[in-house]
Amino acid sequence: MKRFQTCIATIRRLRYPGSQRYWERRYAQGGDSGAGSSGVLAEYKAGVLNAFVEKRGIQTVVELGCGDGQQLLLAKYPAYTGLDISPSAVARCRELFSGDTGKTFSVYDPEHFEPVDFQADLAISLEVVFHLTEERVYQLYLQHLFALARHWVVIFSSDEADRSGGIFPHFRQRKFSGDVPEGWVLWERIENPHRDRSVSDFFVFECKTYR
Repeated sequence: MKRFQTCIATIRRLRYPGSQRYWERRYAQGGDSGAGSSGVLAEYKAGVLNAFVEKRGIQTVVELGCGDGQQLLLAKYPAYTGLDISPSAVARCRELFSGDTGKTFSVYDPEHFEPVDFQADLAISLEVVFHLTEERVYQLYLQHLFALARHWVVIFSSDEADRSGGIFPHFRQRKFSGDVPEGWVLWERIENPHRDRSVSDFFVFECKTYR
């Protein structure tokens, strides 16, 4: 059995085109952002985020990795910018929210990205970190995510090293808390009550120097 699983993992890795091409191909072919963007888990995430935005009086939100926009249908944000590495996902979101002037979308190119152009009170990342399989892409993403936020960063992800053995090459868990840029403090961790559906928890970070 172990040898069979190793063979399957090897085949999948050989066929895996890298995170950017994987997600662009998936969205271009009509795929979605996954089970976590709809149903019970989506409602849970929206409930936590909507309450946080209202309680903290947040006026602007930027999401790094907005995906197909299904999660966003449940959001209640005064102003929102969605960024994604997949042009097909961005095009889909623009069409989905074409009548909503409070939402804008742009393609995220990690190699040519200026966070200052998209800064907001709150930057969010929802089940994106463990899909950043390349080390450079992952490191750039974290730098950009925190540089996008003036006050708060909220990440919904696991925070542990990957032990899957690479059987799913588009999924690699990260102990990301050790890579958070200086100047940020973990303000709260909210444990996910739907552990049967997701390995992620909410991590809320606050900028130490915010005034």
